[in-house]
Amino acid sequence: MKAVLPGKPECRLQALATGFWNSRRVTAYISGSAISILGDPDTLIQTIYDDDEDHLQSIALDEATGKIAVCTQRNVRIYKPFGWEEDALKWALQSSFQIYREADSSKGDISVSLSWGTEEELLVAHSHLELYRTSVTAECSWRKRLADPVRIASISYDSAYIASVGQYDKLVKVWRRLSFGSDDVRFDFTYLFHPEPVTNLQWRRPRHLDQTIDNVLYTFCLDNQLRIWTGSDNHGQQNLRLWGKLDLATSVQTRTLSDSNPATSTIRWAFMMHGRDLSAATEKAVQDGVSPADEDVGALDHLIAVANRSPEICVVLDGRGQMSAWALENVGCKTQKATIFNAAHVTSLEFDFLKGGPAESISHVEAYAYCNTGGHLHILLHFFDGRVEVYRSNIASFFNPSPKAKHLTRVGLWTGHSAPIRKIVRNFSGRAIVSRTQADQCMIWKHELGARRTNLVRQAVINFDTHIHRMCVLRKGRFVVFLQHEKISLWDCRQEDPMLLDEIKYDVPGKPLCLLILPRHKAEDYTTAHIATITSEKHGVVWEVRLPFYTPAGGVVVNGNANGDRNQRGSLKQFVQFELEDAGDLAYVLPVDPAGASLVVSGFLDVFARDVAVSYTHSGRVEFWTARVNHAGKRVDWLSTSSMETGVNDPALVSGSTMKKAALVDSARAILTIWDIRGARLEYEQGFETHHRIQDLDWTSTPDSQSILAVGFPHRILLLSEMRFDYLNKGPAWAPIREISISDLTPHPIGDSVWLGDGHLVIGAGNQLFVHDRQFDVSGSMITTLRLPNKRDGKWDLFDVVQRLNGPLPVFHPQFLSQCMLAGKIVLVHNILLALHKTLKYWVEGEVVDDYLGLNMENFYAGAHDPFSAGIQAGEYFSRRMSYDEGEETFSEDIAAAINEKLTRVGLPQLSGHEQIQLVDIVECVGMVEKQRRSLDENGARFMLFFRQHALRKGRTNEIHLSWREICWAYHSTSQDILLDFVSKQHHGRLLWEDARESGIFMWLTDSAALRTQFETIARNEYTRGEPKNPVDCSLFYLALKKKTVLQGLWRMASWNKEQGATQRFLANNFEDPKWKTAALKNAYALMSKRRFAYAAAFFLLADHLQDAVNVCLNQMKDLQLAIAIARVYEGDQGPVLRRLLEEEILTIAAQEGNRWLATWAFWMLHRRDMAVRALVTPVYTLLETPGSPDLKSRSFLTDDPALVVLYSQLRVQTLQTLRGATKVTPKVEWEFVLHNARLYDRMGCDLLGLDLVRNWEFLKPTANISTGFGGEINPMKLLKRRGSLVVADLPLTSPGLGSPAAVAAAQMMMPSEMKTGGVGVGAGGSVGPGGKKPPPTVFEEPDANSLLDSFGF
Repeated sequence: MKAVLPGKPECRLQALATGFWNSRRVTAYISGSAISILGDPDTLIQTIYDDDEDHLQSIALDEATGKIAVCTQRNVRIYKPFGWEEDALKWALQSSFQIYREADSSKGDISVSLSWGTEEELLVAHSHLELYRTSVTAECSWRKRLADPVRIASISYDSAYIASVGQYDKLVKVWRRLSFGSDDVRFDFTYLFHPEPVTNLQWRRPRHLDQTIDNVLYTFCLDNQLRIWTGSDNHGQQNLRLWGKLDLATSVQTRTLSDSNPATSTIRWAFMMHGRDLSAATEKAVQDGVSPADEDVGALDHLIAVANRSPEICVVLDGRGQMSAWALENVGCKTQKATIFNAAHVTSLEFDFLKGGPAESISHVEAYAYCNTGGHLHILLHFFDGRVEVYRSNIASFFNPSPKAKHLTRVGLWTGHSAPIRKIVRNFSGRAIVSRTQADQCMIWKHELGARRTNLVRQAVINFDTHIHRMCVLRKGRFVVFLQHEKISLWDCRQEDPMLLDEIKYDVPGKPLCLLILPRHKAEDYTTAHIATITSEKHGVVWEVRLPFYTPAGGVVVNGNANGDRNQRGSLKQFVQFELEDAGDLAYVLPVDPAGASLVVSGFLDVFARDVAVSYTHSGRVEFWTARVNHAGKRVDWLSTSSMETGVNDPALVSGSTMKKAALVDSARAILTIWDIRGARLEYEQGFETHHRIQDLDWTSTPDSQSILAVGFPHRILLLSEMRFDYLNKGPAWAPIREISISDLTPHPIGDSVWLGDGHLVIGAGNQLFVHDRQFDVSGSMITTLRLPNKRDGKWDLFDVVQRLNGPLPVFHPQFLSQCMLAGKIVLVHNILLALHKTLKYWVEGEVVDDYLGLNMENFYAGAHDPFSAGIQAGEYFSRRMSYDEGEETFSEDIAAAINEKLTRVGLPQLSGHEQIQLVDIVECVGMVEKQRRSLDENGARFMLFFRQHALRKGRTNEIHLSWREICWAYHSTSQDILLDFVSKQHHGRLLWEDARESGIFMWLTDSAALRTQFETIARNEYTRGEPKNPVDCSLFYLALKKKTVLQGLWRMASWNKEQGATQRFLANNFEDPKWKTAALKNAYALMSKRRFAYAAAFFLLADHLQDAVNVCLNQMKDLQLAIAIARVYEGDQGPVLRRLLEEEILTIAAQEGNRWLATWAFWMLHRRDMAVRALVTPVYTLLETPGSPDLKSRSFLTDDPALVVLYSQLRVQTLQTLRGATKVTPKVEWEFVLHNARLYDRMGCDLLGLDLVRNWEFLKPTANISTGFGGEINPMKLLKRRGSLVVADLPLTSPGLGSPAAVAAAQMMMPSEMKTGGVGVGAGGSVGPGGKKPPPTVFEEPDANSLLDSFGF
């Protein structure tokens, strides 16, 4: 925390108490119904809220015990400290009691005064004087009725005297204690006469609690005289006598002529600096010392000379720059003659507390001085306009008359509200805020961006007697607009006393929901503003605000009509009324939170204009709006810049930022979701416990546009930071990085919070404002995986931490390398790893590792053969090698091993421990793939790389299966035999079903013979996996292969199994017979009831009920891959059960989850390759014949993946079907798809890959420029911009788009002869269109020479 505004001090004489207890300074003061307890000037220890309906009146602190007493007119409460030994100091209520009132004394308001004496005695003074013993419970030991109620009463340090004075009283009544017994306490009294009413009185304090000193009473009188009263002798408790007096008026000679009023020119503020404080401050000044050449040597010598005389000091201020200090030497009953001499007289602007204003502007000031042991002098000035200013000074400098000396340094300002804060609103730049309380008191606060000390400066206070609906701050807090019921007002807040400039009435249907500041048409037109409100009935009003002329910051004044007349007065007038018809079932509209880079006023109405509002409907539709004021047409144009349906019904809270981020809280205030509205994706979802209700959302961002969200709960605020997208580890997109709790400081719940322009967070709770800066201790951070270099103070800047979490990645980061591999940039990966090898080879401790390893930036995006070009054949770029210079190292497995050996000893500062382990894994995998590169195609290499990575980190993550992305790479690979062998070797040649499911073998194998062979291997391994060998474990697999006889043989050997006999007899039957099919079904259902689901599925297969077996795998066993594998093995890839499974289950799951990898695989399996291409680009649910409503998971950011664009660029030119599917993707959709993926790369920290994508992407030829052939069908080959790839002709002969067979034949004539039908070597091994029949097996035919020539364009 950098600053705290503990609340507005009450304007009462005893509203503040300070004391030195238990080797620490404690200051407590009353603020409304709260007690603020502080240690250092900027350290709030605790806030105690009093539930009494009556106002708190007085507070007193006991330096002996640390107890704090407070009172209202009727009750006294005593709070006792605890927990100081555990360094967790707090105060808790010890006792409370009612103030004694007689029946006839309850008329009118009577002030109550409190004062602590010795041995925990508490004086309570009102219409009576009362002494209470408070050691255990409060017991009254003495009570005396007074003729007039007391205004001030004080008991001496040893409880020997009580001094009291009434309102406007000239007589101070001094009560002398006659007995100290617990049972019989008696006092007598005498009067001390004063010529004018007494304004204050206080007793001298001893240097320490055990010291015995003469009691000395100081009284301040309206005649500007300080009078010092002491005992008449040193024996017994004698009555007081006047020891001496000091004329405060003449002690400071005012040298300015600006104040001609003699009544105000003699206003003096005086306070006593007790001898103990002078001694402690002098000791500290001597310890600090001065250099011999310093001019302050004389000042220090003078201070030592004064302090050696052990005086008491009276400091007198005139508030206009004059300070005079007077020493009272040898005060006591022993000296009959007063010795008073001048210790210092200083003239300095640092003492000009009035700042040139009239003295009447400050009604009263109470001053206090203290010095802690080992510390400097502190002065508290309690201004009765609602603030306490805390100053620190080296006392040698304080007494130094030199104008160059630094006399005072302000170290604290205690102010705030006196009622609970309900709302805080900032201006756009974050330089000013306005806070509103429950009682509709508004305070305007100014903030200087980048200041070394973050303190809010109170600019103005406005009190309203009617409820304020909405507020907005204009021109850095100079002006504020308030929207009330049926009227709107404009206030000038440039001066401390704000001025109402204009107020007009309005009439619009519905309840006003917001107050929006519309963008200026011209940036220089700063004296005109347009304010809008939108109501619940979708109606709105725009007001034109004319501001008084002023000189903006920097003194730059733009002349001309734009800024109006220099004598222009502030005014409000209605500009136009409008209706927001397109807002839907409007629930709320609110201003967007400023975030991101500073926006330039453009004057255009387009999607690039600055958003001014975010709206949401009851159904959860979120929409961002911008507006433009049309002066010529006297209207306001509104434009929706982006919107999406979130599916969150009746959200309780919504907040949007100018970066198109929106946070929504559900109706129960328990679930938070964060959405990227521009990208239409869900980035974060988190549920909180019911007793932690979310009540506030606030956005800000770092200077480089990394978003931060503050989530407010009743007693804490959680800061969420954007994280890089991590599609490989499925990492979160947002994470909590800091928790700010105020429960230790105040029991009051948070009213509101707001960000300042430089990333500091202001929290309003109760009467108080807490300003938290960006510095925080990372060791207590909620991010445990973040490796940050240790700093001396252990603190990090919030913006720096967020930048490390979401900024650009170093090129050797595992995520960057993985994405390069997915994009086919193997040469680039080798370059990076060779550069890393060179860097680590010559690295010395303490050396900084460059994020880009010294590589040329052009290497990352300047590629002549780029994988995103439409004509590049799959695998061509991957297998391409860089021509290394002679003698230059080439990447190999040995280099990979050398890098990993270095990484085990060298920690890269840019990587966390987990990330460095991942880097070791990926280096090893790249080396392994390099070894196999001559026999692997591009997709096979991708699968091998990520499968090996998955195997290496399997023990460190919860991921048990390969993702469908890796399955798709293997599915479209032409090296599946190598991949199969690789997977088998990874499991030491003993593949079990869980291993096959983990690697997805039966999803990506396309050769049906290899599929059955591998399935039989699984069956055999499942049988031999344990001892004794159990045929039940492999029954499902053998029956899926229709090898019942093998299963019978295995049962013959299972003599140990009690089911052997019955099973053998049962399997011996002919299951072509309906009777035995029925028997098998009965057994299957019986096994279902016993929850033996795998065995039940086997009996369903025995009964030739494949659909039931598949359903058991899906619904009971929850094994999707097993269901698919059984269907493929049992009836082949063209069977009706598999088709139904793909269409009704797989695609439905893909649509619900938004899984595009699963969808493209399923469509390709269905031989709908055009749809497989479209599924990579468009949402899956839009491609289904009966689209269902997608769930929240389908909108997750994890359904996106920039690798989708890689597969899309590869598949769209592979066959005629995929080319036809690409024609269904409009250029606008493809454009948005590419930009969307570029933004994903940016969000992943791979900005260079995003640049490469947008720079090198090649679009297909626009279909509008291509002539159609027979039947209106576009020839897909015309879409290609180059003829460099083999395109498989897989369109069905009865394509509805081509019409008659004659048209098909004509179309075939148009096709180049290199297009071979059948789809050999690509995809799923078949070329049957939807509804077609499988062609007979074909043998390889030698291609004609003409076709080869045709490939080269001849």
